[in-house]
Amino acid sequence: MTSELFTANTFTAHEHIGFELGWDYAHYRLVPPAPYAQEPSALRNGLLAGQAAFGARTLPVTRPVRKWLQLRLHAWLRGRSVELVQVTPHYLQQLDVSHCPITRVSLSTATLDSSDASIDRVRNDAGYAAGNLAVMSTKANHAKAGCGFHDALRFVKQIEAGKLGGMDGLTAAQWSRVAVLCSFVEPMSHDDACIVPMLVLPPNRLRMFNPVQALQAFVSQQLLAPGWSHRMSRFEALLPGKPVKRAFLTFFHALLPRVLEASRSGAQQTRWAIEDAWRNPLVLKRWTAFARLLAAEQCEALVAKATARKLGSLRVHQLDDEQATEGWNIESRGYVPHAVQMKRAPISIPMVEPRAVQASLEL
Repeated sequence: MTSELFTANTFTAHEHIGFELGWDYAHYRLVPPAPYAQEPSALRNGLLAGQAAFGARTLPVTRPVRKWLQLRLHAWLRGRSVELVQVTPHYLQQLDVSHCPITRVSLSTATLDSSDASIDRVRNDAGYAAGNLAVMSTKANHAKAGCGFHDALRFVKQIEAGKLGGMDGLTAAQWSRVAVLCSFVEPMSHDDACIVPMLVLPPNRLRMFNPVQALQAFVSQQLLAPGWSHRMSRFEALLPGKPVKRAFLTFFHALLPRVLEASRSGAQQTRWAIEDAWRNPLVLKRWTAFARLLAAEQCEALVAKATARKLGSLRVHQLDDEQATEGWNIESRGYVPHAVQMKRAPISIPMVEPRAVQASLEL
C-alpha cells in the first residue's frame, strides 16, 4: 500500500461539503454508490481519509442514517445546500409517514416504484433545511418539482376547466393538496391565507409562515386525538368576545359531522376525513368568516396561549422570521454558494482499491 499527499489548501464550499460527506460515509463504514466512490473527487478524498482515520472504529448504521447520507449525496450532486445542525438522521426519522400526503398511496422503500418514499423541499427556492422538508411519494415529488402555491393552483383550475386531463400524473384533487402544502411555507397576506382550505394537514416539523394557517391546523388536528370536546371548550374560552366565539362554534359544528363518522375507521382515515371536510364550501365559508374577525397577530397569540395550556395534541414551537429560515439559503435559491473558500490542512490519504456497492435507499 502506498500513500499520496492531498495538498490542496483551499476548497470551494462544494468541495468542502463533498469531503465531509465522504468522511461521514467512512464513519459509518459505508461506501457511496458507484460510480461516486471510484471517481476522483472531494467526496472520494473524504471517504479515503475517513477510512484511514476510523478503520474499524465506526458507528452503527440505521435506516435514518442511510437516508441522511443519501439525501446529502443527492443534494451535493445537484449543488443544493443541506443544513446539518438540525437536519440529522433523528430529524429525518421524525418526518416518516406511512402514506403519501398528496396521492395517499401507501409508501414503499427502495422498490424503484413511483410509490417509494422521497424527501421533498416544500419551498423549491430554499435548501434542505429544518422546516422545509416533507416525505411524499416519488411520483408526487417528481410532479411537484419546482412548483409553488400559485403554479399548483393554476394546474387545478386548468384541469377543472377541462383544458388538461391531468398534469404530470396528478389529478385536480392531488394538485390542490400540493398547492395547500406549498402555501404553508410561502408568506401571504392575512386575507389571502384566510381563504385557503386545509386540504392537507401540515407534515410533522414543517414551519408555517402564515399565523391563520397555524391556527387552522391547530384546530383541525384536535380531532385526531381523544378528548377534543373538552379541549375545544377550553380553546373557545380563549377567544376574544362573543361574536368571535359564535363564529368559531358555527364553523366547528360544520366541520365536526363530516369527520366523526370516519374517526371509527382508524387514524389515517380520520386524517383524510378532516382534509376532505375542508372541500365542503360551507366549512370553508364559515372558517373564513371566523378567521377574518381576527388579525394575524391574534391568531399567533391564540396558538401560543393554547399551546401553553397544553390544549393541542402536538407541540408547537414559535420562531421569529430570522430563525424560521435559518439555513434555508434563500438568497442563493437553495444552492451552495460556490465562491466561498475554505481552508484545510494537508491530509495523508492511503491509496486503496475502491469497493463497488449497490445503490442505497432511494429517497
